[in-house]
Amino acid sequence: MTDTQQRIDELVKSNPVVLFMKGSASFPQCGFSGRAIQILQSCGVDIKTVKTLNVLEDEAIRNGIKQYSNWPTIPQLYVKGEFIGGSDIMMEMYENGELQKLIA
Repeated sequence: MTDTQQRIDELVKSNPVVLFMKGSASFPQCGFSGRAIQILQSCGVDIKTVKTLNVLEDEAIRNGIKQYSNWPTIPQLYVKGEFIGGSDIMMEMYENGELQKLIA
């Protein structure tokens, strides 16, 4: 595991909710990242408690997270150390109530 992979692994495992995104929770810089934040808020999550990482500020993380998860797109959500998916999967899980149960 590379240094970047280890850094990602530590972040994912030491925070209950982690979102790798473009921009920040208060200023998302792509529609999908903004949608991910809105979904989390709709689940009752206080965004201040979510560990967000702006992949636009760190090229190693931006590429490393795609390898870590074996998932090609950003945003990426992790809950309790488990990879959940991007905004489309988050929306699907939100609509059927799975995401709320997972986060609770």
